Amino acid sequence: MEIPGWTAARAQASGQRLLAARRVVVKVGSALLVDADTGQLNEAWLESLAADLARLRARGQQVIVVSSGAIALGSRRLGLNIRRNRLDESQAAAAVGQIQLARAWRNVLTEHELEVAQILLTLDDSDDRRRYINARNTMETLLRLGCVPVVNENDTVATAEIRYGDNDRLAARVAQMLGADCLVLLSDVEGLYSADPRRHPDAHFVPEVLRLTDDIEAMATGSVSSFGSGGMTTKLAAARIATAAGCAMVIALGRRDTPLTELEQGSPCTWFLAQATPVAARKQWLGGTLKTTGALVVDQGAARALAAGSSLLPAGVRRVDGEFVRGAAVRLVSEDGQELGRGLVAYPSEEARKLAGHHSREIADLLGYRGRDALVHRDDMVLLKEHRELT
Repeated sequence: MEIPGWTAARAQASGQRLLAARRVVVKVGSALLVDADTGQLNEAWLESLAADLARLRARGQQVIVVSSGAIALGSRRLGLNIRRNRLDESQAAAAVGQIQLARAWRNVLTEHELEVAQILLTLDDSDDRRRYINARNTMETLLRLGCVPVVNENDTVATAEIRYGDNDRLAARVAQMLGADCLVLLSDVEGLYSADPRRHPDAHFVPEVLRLTDDIEAMATGSVSSFGSGGMTTKLAAARIATAAGCAMVIALGRRDTPLTELEQGSPCTWFLAQATPVAARKQWLGGTLKTTGALVVDQGAARALAAGSSLLPAGVRRVDGEFVRGAAVRLVSEDGQELGRGLVAYPSEEARKLAGHHSREIADLLGYRGRDALVHRDDMVLLKEHRELT
C-alpha cells in the first residue's frame, strides 16, 4: 500500500539507520507472537524473525530482544481468560507461559547457532541503582560472549506498584541501560498516524519525528489488540526514554514475515531521532544529573591515566571518602583536592577501602570473590573538561 509522504529518499535513509546501528533492541509484542483466535504461538512468523536476527548478528551487530507473550501463552494453557485475569492468575499464567516462551526463542535461534539467555526484569530493577548495575553488567557480559538476551517483565513476582505494565517502556529502559543505537518496536501498524487509521481514514502518516511536541503526543491512541497492554501512548513514552538516552527509535509493521528485512528494504515506518549519541547522552547524565555520595582520591599516575581514557583501577586510589553503595555516583579527586570527574563505582565504600592501593589481581584474596577489575569503568565515568584537556 502506498502511503503519502513516504518517499524513496526516506525509504533509503530508513534502511541505512538500521544497517548503521551497532547495538539493536527489538521489541516483540504479544499480538504478534500469539494468535488472537487460537492463543497459540505464531511459529512460522517467529522463525522468520529469528532469521532476521541471525542476519543482523552475522554482520556484526549486537541484538537484544524484548519479548511479550508469557501471560498470553500461559493463560491458554491454564484455561484462563486473559482479559479477565486477577493479578494472581496473571502471575500464575506468566509462570507457565514463560517456560513456553523461553523454549520457543531457544528453538528458533539455536537453528541459527545462536545462544539464548533469558532475563526477567521489573521496574524496580531499573530504578534501584545496584540492581540496575547488576542487570546491565549481566547483559553486557552475555553480549560479549555472543548470546542473544531475551528480556521480559518478571510478571510472576511484579505487583502493580513495581510493573512497567507494557514492554514498550521496558524495551526503552533496556536500550537506555545498554547504550543501544536503535530501538525497533514491531507493531500492528506501520508507524505513527495523526489518529488511529483503522477508525479515521483521513489520518495522515508521520514518517519522522525530530522532537516529541504536544502535537505529537496528542496523536497517541490506546491499544486495540487482543493481547497487547500498550498502544501508541506507551510507544511515545518509550520514544521519550530512548531518544533522551541517545537511541533512535522506530515503529515498524510487524505483521509480515522477516519484518526487519522489510524495514531495511524501505517499508514505511516512523523514526524518532535522537539529538545525541548514546555515549554523549550517558556522559551528560553522569556529569549533570546524578548526586554524588562520596569520593575516590587518586594519585598522579591514575589522574594521567584517566585523562588518557582509562578506567580507574584500585592501585591508583589513595583514599576513599564517604559512605556509598555499589553503583553510587562518586567524585574522582586528585590528591591536591581538584575534582577530575565523577562516575559510578563498582564496589561499596567498605570494599573500596580494602581495595585501595592494591592491584586488580588481588581482588579475590581481599574480598573473597572476584569482582570487576576497575573501581570505576571508563564507560561509567565522565571527566571535567579542564582535566580532559590536559592530554
